[in-house]
Amino acid sequence: MEDTAIRLSNVRYRWPSSPHPVIDIPSFEVARGERVFVRGPSGSGKTTLLNLLGGVAVPEAGTVTVLDTDIASLGGARRDAFRADHIGFIFQMFNLVPYLSLIENVVLPCRFSPLRQQRLAERGASLEDEARRLLEHMELAPDAHDGRGVAELSVGQQQRVAVARSLIGAPDIVIADEPTSALDADARRLFLDLLFREVEDARATLLFVSHDARLAQAFDRSLALADINRVAT
Repeated sequence: MEDTAIRLSNVRYRWPSSPHPVIDIPSFEVARGERVFVRGPSGSGKTTLLNLLGGVAVPEAGTVTVLDTDIASLGGARRDAFRADHIGFIFQMFNLVPYLSLIENVVLPCRFSPLRQQRLAERGASLEDEARRLLEHMELAPDAHDGRGVAELSVGQQQRVAVARSLIGAPDIVIADEPTSALDADARRLFLDLLFREVEDARATLLFVSHDARLAQAFDRSLALADINRVAT
């Protein structure tokens, strides 16, 4: 178990208003440190799967084990704390706070996670210094944007801020939900190169979901959601 970051077993989930499940996964595993690409069309249940892994949603049956913890068995507050401590999310629409600066956006996850703050303290880094380091590694100069909110950045720049935010405090797992949908081919390639470099440095597990099958070859493993989700077959 210690080499497995994610394990799903006989997981089913349906929306309250639907008589049919959107997720029915007999088995799915991701190893620690693995970079996995999951492809599927819009509406196929990709975001629902990520919500289950993050403890945002709870399955009606089966177990969702993340880092040896059955997160579905935790209460709501403990699921929130577990997610804040161990999982960095990159959302399709980035979910940045428009009136905050680049650095203020990046440090935000650590405000909700004493564990991620502790990891930085053990390395002798402050929140602001680590945010600055991540932004610079993502080829953004925070000083050049002092006094400006993230809403003034380009889409590609906002995306890189979202990646830096997901990685601060060295979460064990990074989950990306269609983060390249608004980028052209050159920007997608640059984004993946920067993301992979930071994930490798952090020794994090990466689960990346997208409808764009062209990205799959860059990952350690690629699969269609229909390969594991019986609803999608």
